[in-house]
Amino acid sequence: QVPMVESGGGLVQAGGSLRLSCRASETMFSSYAMGWFRQAPGKEREFVAASSWAGGSTSYGESVKGRFTISRDGPSNTIYLQMNSLKPEDTAVYYCNADRSDGYSKLSLGIPGPYWGQGTQVTVSS
Repeated sequence: QVPMVESGGGLVQAGGSLRLSCRASETMFSSYAMGWFRQAPGKEREFVAASSWAGGSTSYGESVKGRFTISRDGPSNTIYLQMNSLKPEDTAVYYCNADRSDGYSKLSLGIPGPYWGQGTQVTVSS
């Protein structure tokens, strides 16, 4: 049983927007640092964004800074990744990731925690 479930992927034209969701258990959401990674075919996994357990700190990969925003919604135990100005090179499977509360420093450096969602496909057409 995966600890988090992603949704919101799909096909979008370049310049468009998508919002990904990652719903976790209340326990995980309230005390774990969470983030997003992506992997495109034939490429290495790439850090996208991270949020501290309380949401007060966020960090982003260089390729998405200024275009993507990570946020948390307490009542629904969900983290979101708002993706704007999408480019074809953003095409990838996006994975939700989590680490214990002190894991934010690692997540923000692109080091994933031990908990993964199943992934959701994002395809950006040119």
